[in-house]
Amino acid sequence: MLRLKSIGGIASLVLLIITASIAFVILFTPIYHFSVLVHDLPELLGMSHGTIARNYYALLHYLHAPWVTELTMPDFPSSVNGAFHMWEVKILFYINYGILILSAIGSVIYSRYLKRNRKLWQLERPFFIAALVPPVFLTLLAINFDRMFVVFHQLFFNNEYWIFNPATDPIILALPQEFFMYCFLVFFLLVEGAFIFIYRYSKKNGFK
Repeated sequence: MLRLKSIGGIASLVLLIITASIAFVILFTPIYHFSVLVHDLPELLGMSHGTIARNYYALLHYLHAPWVTELTMPDFPSSVNGAFHMWEVKILFYINYGILILSAIGSVIYSRYLKRNRKLWQLERPFFIAALVPPVFLTLLAINFDRMFVVFHQLFFNNEYWIFNPATDPIILALPQEFFMYCFLVFFLLVEGAFIFIYRYSKKNGFK
């Protein structure tokens, strides 16, 4: 029973870190504005920075608002396949937020249990091991992000609707692949930072 509680508690903490990091990256719009500036999207698209941002915010609103059932962007039309892919992304966002809420509840309960019983030391080894994982993905990202990007989509989508045609889904021109690379980079750095923090905190305050 205690073993299952430990596994469940650690899993909750790991899932909380992962889903919270995903949520942060999704909502941290400065990453997108940075991409717009660095890759000179206004020049490429013939639009102002504000116009591009307005369309991006419209996309984010669709992806987050349950009551918005149709993807509508002011300056970018969408094909049937493109709209379906964005609907799939919307569902994945909701799944992430659902896991975030549930794992947060589990993490709070487990953390209180460990603190109350002076067993924080039990987190030391699992999070030391966990901290070894993000650097592997960061290395893969640096070596061949293109391949990593393709594998990611193959894992989470059972179709190829994510391969947008700029002629029918011009929004892809406003979402350069480098933007997603920056998102992955920030995500892995956040996860690694959280893993290291918990490892160090448990080591310092474990009371073994």
